[in-house]
Amino acid sequence: MQTDKQSYEKIDRIGQNQRASLMTRWHLDMPLIIGLLLCLIMSLFVLYSASGQHIEMLERQIIRTGAAFCAMIFFAQIPPKILAKFAPPAYLFAVFLLILVELFGDISKGAQRWLDLGVMRIQPSEFLKLVMPLTIAAFLSRDNLPPRNLNIILAFIMLAIPTALIILQPDLGTAILVAVSGFIAIFLAGLSFWWLIAGCAAGAVALPVMWNYVLHDYQKQRVLTFINPESDPLGAGYHIIQSKIAIGSGGIYGKGWLQGSQSQLDFLPEPHTDFIFAVLAEELGLIGFITLMVIYCFIISRCIYITLHANNNFNRILAGTYTFTIPFYIFINIGMVSGILPVVGVPLPMISYGGTSMVIIAITFGIIMSIHTHKKQSFFSGQT
Repeated sequence: MQTDKQSYEKIDRIGQNQRASLMTRWHLDMPLIIGLLLCLIMSLFVLYSASGQHIEMLERQIIRTGAAFCAMIFFAQIPPKILAKFAPPAYLFAVFLLILVELFGDISKGAQRWLDLGVMRIQPSEFLKLVMPLTIAAFLSRDNLPPRNLNIILAFIMLAIPTALIILQPDLGTAILVAVSGFIAIFLAGLSFWWLIAGCAAGAVALPVMWNYVLHDYQKQRVLTFINPESDPLGAGYHIIQSKIAIGSGGIYGKGWLQGSQSQLDFLPEPHTDFIFAVLAEELGLIGFITLMVIYCFIISRCIYITLHANNNFNRILAGTYTFTIPFYIFINIGMVSGILPVVGVPLPMISYGGTSMVIIAITFGIIMSIHTHKKQSFFSGQT
């Protein structure tokens, strides 16, 4: 009996080693894969209800999810050293595309954000969510950290150019996300306390200028609606009021899958994209919310583990930036639909319906996996 038990244990260890070897060979991280799959299963579960049981929409999302996972696996194979080398041309190409959008971009719903390539339309600003942290991390990690003041100034200039071009489209939500991702990269590189004070002071001075000369009327209206949505309950404040009703009526256990009154009776705006969290909260209640947060925390904690075990400055800055932008996206979306932040049109990561946003965030996870599985690569001489 003892011999049989030892044989079974040996076979089990061999199987575990083979599975680990397979994941290593494909440069994938199994805990992160499990967390993402759980998140995507929950996404399809909620999306079917949010879309009004629209099976074609569900099928399209499954196809997009498959494409996103293929992109994630592809980028997981690329060593971080190669990504660092391609960061400058990728940044210049992305800025070039933003200039083309400003000159020749398609206009839809009052915004000029897309380039028509004939066979498809692309939104170049989405690429900056990937390229901006990559560029800042590659630039600042070439020298010893913390970075010199000159490098910090140059990094902020590199950040300001695409952010300004995105604001001109106008796309304030994406501009905020790009700016925050770049700032996180600079902060993780070793931004001093005095720079933070100066930045806060400059932001406070810039607020009146932005309100009077940068923000469009509809963006100002969103801010005013956020402050007092009941001032126009049937107009600008209607969407956020309905969203808050949906979230509050879910209670602890929710109304049940496919049983939400706000979502099923079309009171919610864009229930399958920006406001999908309201559908989840109404139908699955506090239990559904906690379940989603547990999955998110598992994914983020794994990414933090990978960041802490990165073997050089570039890897640490890049993995840390991608990791900490995820909870920022989550906070913006949930805060937006809950009425504690203005509506800026930010999807809920890995949950909301959409192709581009799904692919972009999947690629970030692929890069994080690459950082974890390519630890033996050598990098810039100034890194430690």
